[in-house]
Amino acid sequence: MGRATDRRGVLRIDLGAADDRRDRVRRQDTLAVEEPLEIRVGPAGPGRRRPLAVTMRTPGDDLDLAIGFLLTEGLIRSAEDVHTAQLCSGAETPNTYNVVDVVLSPGVPEPATDPTRNFYTTSSCGVCGKASIESVRTRSRFAVREDPLEVTAALLAGLPDRLRAAQRTFDRTGGLHAAGLFTADGELLALREDVGRHNAVDKVIGWAARSDRLPLAGHVLLVSGRASFELTQKAWMAGVPLLAAVSAPSTLAAELAEEAGMTLVGFLRGPTMNVYTGAQRVPR
Repeated sequence: MGRATDRRGVLRIDLGAADDRRDRVRRQDTLAVEEPLEIRVGPAGPGRRRPLAVTMRTPGDDLDLAIGFLLTEGLIRSAEDVHTAQLCSGAETPNTYNVVDVVLSPGVPEPATDPTRNFYTTSSCGVCGKASIESVRTRSRFAVREDPLEVTAALLAGLPDRLRAAQRTFDRTGGLHAAGLFTADGELLALREDVGRHNAVDKVIGWAARSDRLPLAGHVLLVSGRASFELTQKAWMAGVPLLAAVSAPSTLAAELAEEAGMTLVGFLRGPTMNVYTGAQRVPR
C-alpha cells in the first residue's frame, strides 16, 4: 500500500460489549493518508516550473493524478502535450515527494494564471475557490452525444460489487472514495482510490491518457459516492458516455450531463437505480 495508509493508536469504546473490561480498549487503527500534492507546470528549460495547483490526496498514482487533472481542467488535450512528468523533492524532512513537475511539450501554451480559477482543492471539493459556474464549464473536444454505447440494467447493477471487491485500501481504512473504469461488457479496466472523489477520477483518467486510451468511448465510469458537477465535467472531458454513481447526483451534474449527451445514473444500489439523462443507453 506504500504511503496510502498509516497506523495510529486509538481508544476503542464498545458500549455493547458483554465484558465490562472490553468496553474500552487501546489498540492500533489503520487510517487513509491525506497529504498535499503540488503540481508544477511549465515549458522545458532551466529553473523551476510554476506551481499551478495544490490538491489534498492519498499518495499513489501521483503522475496519473497530475495528468488527469490537467486534462480534465482543459489545460492539456492529451498526454502528448506533456514532455515529462516526474515526482521531485519538496521542502519536507524527511522528503515525501509531494511535488509533481510537469514539463510541457514544445508548442503547448503554458497555463495562464487566472484569478477566477483558484486551483487549491480539498479532498472533498475539487472546484473550491472557482469564481463562477462559467469558469469551470470546460468544453470537451469529444462528441459524447454520438456514442452508441448500450448496456443492460442488470450489467450496471453488478458493477458496484465489482468495484467494492477491488477496493483493497478501503478494506483497511473504510475512508476512501473509489472510481472504476469498466468496458461495455462489465470488465474492470482500472480502479483508483483516494480521500478525494475528484482525485480518484483524475487518477483513472490520467491512467487512460497515459495509456493512449482517450477518448473513453464505449466505457462506463463508476464512482463510489455522489455524482457532482465536477465529476460529470471530468467524465465529459475524457469522452465517457455513461457516468454511474452509488449515491445521488446534483442538479448541476444532471444539467451538464444533459448538455453533453451523457448518460447519468444515480443511486446504483442492488437491483435499483435512477437514470437521470441518456436513458436510451439503458434500453432494458
